[in-house]
Amino acid sequence: MSPARQGPLAGLRVVEMAGLAPGPFAAMMLADMGAEVLRIDRPEPAARPMPQQYWFTDRNRRSIALDLKTEEGVSFVRRLIGEANALIEGFRPGVMERLGLGPEECLALNPRLVYGRMTGWGQEGPLAQAPGHDINYIALAGVLDAIGPADGPPVLPLNLAGDFGGGGMYLAFGIACGLIEAARSGKGQVVDAAMVDGAASLMTYFYGYMAGGKWPGRGRSTLGGAAPHYGVYETKDGKYVSVGSAEPKFYAELLRLTGLDRDPVPDRADPANWPELRNRLAAIFRTRTRDEWTALMESAEVCYAPVLDLREAAAHPHNAARRTFIEIDGHVQPAPAPRFSRTPSAMPEAGVAAGVDARAALQGWGLPAEEVDALVARGVIS
Repeated sequence: MSPARQGPLAGLRVVEMAGLAPGPFAAMMLADMGAEVLRIDRPEPAARPMPQQYWFTDRNRRSIALDLKTEEGVSFVRRLIGEANALIEGFRPGVMERLGLGPEECLALNPRLVYGRMTGWGQEGPLAQAPGHDINYIALAGVLDAIGPADGPPVLPLNLAGDFGGGGMYLAFGIACGLIEAARSGKGQVVDAAMVDGAASLMTYFYGYMAGGKWPGRGRSTLGGAAPHYGVYETKDGKYVSVGSAEPKFYAELLRLTGLDRDPVPDRADPANWPELRNRLAAIFRTRTRDEWTALMESAEVCYAPVLDLREAAAHPHNAARRTFIEIDGHVQPAPAPRFSRTPSAMPEAGVAAGVDARAALQGWGLPAEEVDALVARGVIS
């Protein structure tokens, strides 16, 4: 494997300590932008529920499998870190320190290093050592309570707001910020990226509404699904469409295309009228299939889109025209984002299993082949 070295981060080296969802996602984002990311795996990694070819977030990275229970293995990681621009680790607070790879040791041997730490609760605080998952972090941040119907329980937004949005993306952003600052100052630093912090940050807009006395609670706001002009409707064929006709001109067009403008309609400015308006729109949308509504509305001034499943999304003409999705080794997956006009990212390459390409990976970092072979012979590298 020869991962892409093209993009705005080309020339930067990142050591990734293998972990779960948010850390690998951050590493994927950096690698997609051209960074050379080397993943440090365990000699016997935990079993996965799918073959390696389907772990798309592993793409664009090489892997070596190291036994960090040995001093030689730890020393070798220190050597790699000494040549890196950034580090990603997602262990519980204190684990890297116990390995002798904490920030103090790593910054001492590489003062320019940006040391990225990914946790759920953060490096300190009453819950720092508590176990948790995405659902717990977004619950504590106020995200989970805000999503779902007013008359029902909160609805899980997959693990987008904690693991990937509040976690991985904030870690990648923090590392990028640290790298920019290190280029100016010549000094590295620690990036403490906690999913609870990132999830809370994603809610900044809505905390503003709460402060202004305008937050009505779960399922009662326009963006929360209460407004008839901003929501999802079922169609005749049991599929769904999305309508976002928030502005008056788009709402007027929605009324015209649905035929609601032929009869008097309640004023949408009064939330008391929302249930009636929603019921009337729901009845109308059930009279045609999703594709029939799409043919009528997709190019109209309505703010409309069909609700697509994962397969349909990749095949939609707009996404196809923009190459929002790409195919790697026969598997469709999202393309790198965002896009750059002068330093575009290269086509990603599929991820590899733990330690598969250790020799190529380390030679890419400048280690002589005979030294790599000696490390393999001694069992330091699997």
